[in-house]
Amino acid sequence: MNLGNILLHETGAELTGSLRAPEFIIPTLAMPSGFYLIFGVLMSSGGNAAAYLLATYGVFAVMGPAVFGFGVGVATEREKGWLSLKRVAPAPAITYIGAKLSTTLIFCALAVMPIYLIAGFAGDVAMPRTDWLLLFGSHMLAAVPFSLIGLLLGFSFGSGAAIAVSNIVFLGFALLGGLWLPIMLFPAIMQTAANAIPSFHLAEISLSIVDKDTARSVSTHLAVIAAMTVVLAVLATRAWRRQQ
Repeated sequence: MNLGNILLHETGAELTGSLRAPEFIIPTLAMPSGFYLIFGVLMSSGGNAAAYLLATYGVFAVMGPAVFGFGVGVATEREKGWLSLKRVAPAPAITYIGAKLSTTLIFCALAVMPIYLIAGFAGDVAMPRTDWLLLFGSHMLAAVPFSLIGLLLGFSFGSGAAIAVSNIVFLGFALLGGLWLPIMLFPAIMQTAANAIPSFHLAEISLSIVDKDTARSVSTHLAVIAAMTVVLAVLATRAWRRQQ
């Protein structure tokens, strides 16, 4: 069996396992769109609030599947001995990570699509089709560094600790990254701290698509995300090798 077929079967198994855990799927998929409906549409003060929060809540939506899917999922499988079984299986180790990433991207897409529908039909957000596609691409891009963070947590903590730490990372990154409230409303020290976390830079990239009137250094944010992704990949790889 070639690598592509192995990855396809692994991804199918991951999807099946995830669908058997509605306690994970329902909050992960429903919470971001519910929050966006309340704060981006129903409580919106007008102007471009719906479009602004569309960009930031899209990043928020992909954090859940990425951080919890990898963090808690890997930690649980490691404690149950599943990773030990994987190491002696003939399938390449990369297919395990590839299947989890593929599954995460599927759930990330399922999480952001309701937000787009709410924004378009209830929030009166109108953009060219190319901007919608660019926004979707930027939100899928956000899944990569968050997945690496989840992978690092999954290899570093037990399942119980991984749940607690993942929640701290999830909520902390959402707040400090300006995903719930514009970063300019925060004290100066919090605005400075935001530059050290990926959620802020990913939100700025998405905001550059929906808010073209505000100048943003997209190339700088992309470069920072690229550097953070490389560092996280190195740390996650080292954590993976420690398990072996």
